[in-house]
Amino acid sequence: MRERLFQPAVYILASQRNGTLYTGVTSDLVRRIYEHREGMVPGFTRKYGVTLLVWFEMHATMEHAIVRETRIKGWKRAWKLELIEAANPDWRDLYETLL
Repeated sequence: MRERLFQPAVYILASQRNGTLYTGVTSDLVRRIYEHREGMVPGFTRKYGVTLLVWFEMHATMEHAIVRETRIKGWKRAWKLELIEAANPDWRDLYETLL
């Protein structure tokens, strides 16, 4: 695995295509997605099986990432689906592209 540096990111996980969605923010996307996938994060994602990385966006600062995450969390579900579909129309699991 590549050495990772502090890199703020906003991400959306899904349980399946058009399934349950979860929006989060992290400074280490690979580590955080691994934690979700392995059920290491108690709460919503583990309870509902939300493990597929379907969208992410890197940011220069954690402040910018948090602002973006907050905005996306306030969006209607349809807008989130449009965001995912625009970048990942096949709803591929993008986790492997990070390694």
